[in-house]
Amino acid sequence: MLGQQFYHETVRNVIVAFGTMFNNIQIVRKNNTGSVIQSMKVPLAYGPKQKYLTRLDSDPSLANSTAITLPRLGFEIGALSYDATRKLNRVQKFKKVKTDSSDANKLDTQFMPVPYNMDITLYAMAKNSDDALQIVEQILPFFQPDYTLTINDMADMGIKRDVPIILNSVTYEDNYAGDFQSRRAIIYTLTFTTKFYLYGPVTSSKVIKTVQVDQFANLPEVSPTREQRYSVTPNPVSADADDDFGFNETSSFFEDAKTFDPTSGSDVNKTNE
Repeated sequence: MLGQQFYHETVRNVIVAFGTMFNNIQIVRKNNTGSVIQSMKVPLAYGPKQKYLTRLDSDPSLANSTAITLPRLGFEIGALSYDATRKLNRVQKFKKVKTDSSDANKLDTQFMPVPYNMDITLYAMAKNSDDALQIVEQILPFFQPDYTLTINDMADMGIKRDVPIILNSVTYEDNYAGDFQSRRAIIYTLTFTTKFYLYGPVTSSKVIKTVQVDQFANLPEVSPTREQRYSVTPNPVSADADDDFGFNETSSFFEDAKTFDPTSGSDVNKTNE
């Protein structure tokens, strides 16, 4: 089980999809007459809010060349937990026929995925209330309380799946207290839960197109008598594993002691060992 290397980038894809939802938020600033004097895109980055607050505290005037700007958005992942309410049948498999001509007779299989939840926290930081409210009001209307994204869960298997992103809570923080040298930072913290699946390794095997069973009588004997052969083949024979096909069933009767040799593909006399 363990020791087989595989990596489907599922968690990474969920994180990227989450960040993509918030990477095009715009705010505008107006003067007393209502005319727009500034329009800007809110930058988004992965990282905890403490990282940005420390930067503000160490250089309130942001005079250094490595300054950060407000408003901005930041997000980070939290805990991952197993979701037993979405458990699937563990013995069922996904199947896909290889499309490459060299592997046309092979079939990729994969067991059902395992359901997991991942907590993600989004921080909206601004230096004035109006900027912060513009950001929040462009996010909240889309979560009632969830928003669903469709991602390529398993591109190799052709699997796409909807991933619900649930908004759990919104909290507000204003660190305005302090002297006149302190810089104000208004922070809205939005907590989300994403529901996705983790996939195991993909196994490749040849497609079985013929099943043959020989029935013998007097098995304790050294040379038992072969009585019947039962064979099953797909109809049509050229059908792939994901095609709509039927079966041809054939029964043959014998009165000999021969057995089938898979190497030569013919019946041979059984030899004693």
